[in-house]
Amino acid sequence: MSAEILTALTELFSSLPHWLATIIISMLPISELRGGIPVAIGIYHFSPLNAYVLAVIGNFLPVVPLLLFLEPVSNYLRRYRLWDKFFNWLFSRTHRTHNKRFEKYGTLALALFVAVPLPVTGAWTGCAAAFVFGIKFKHSLPAITAGILLAGIIVTIVTTGIKTIL
Repeated sequence: MSAEILTALTELFSSLPHWLATIIISMLPISELRGGIPVAIGIYHFSPLNAYVLAVIGNFLPVVPLLLFLEPVSNYLRRYRLWDKFFNWLFSRTHRTHNKRFEKYGTLALALFVAVPLPVTGAWTGCAAAFVFGIKFKHSLPAITAGILLAGIIVTIVTTGIKTIL
């Protein structure tokens, strides 16, 4: 994540308590905990453990609403021809690639996808992927949660170095 974006986010939330700013930064789809942890440790001077806990909480907060409401929102949008065509294209494309192996390893793949701290991966995109691939809530929630926890560990280690964690 670029330093300019992190600086802009910290300035935007400068009037808030640092713990709350860390949670909010970690909730945002542009930064998630990949931005929250470096800000908490590098700018707010939280311990790695406190930064991790706050960022994981923030990153997890939008997950349940996203998993529960993506389908009703898409169903609502399907009333309009343009959106209906889009969702038909999207679902027909994803269901062509959806096979038995995906059903077997899809939850693990979702957890790993969320855990990889790269651009366009994370909890928000993981929720969208779970919706598009039809992964049920009872499977996607634990997978995304595991991905968030692992991503937090990876980002904390990258931010502080392995010696600080041990």
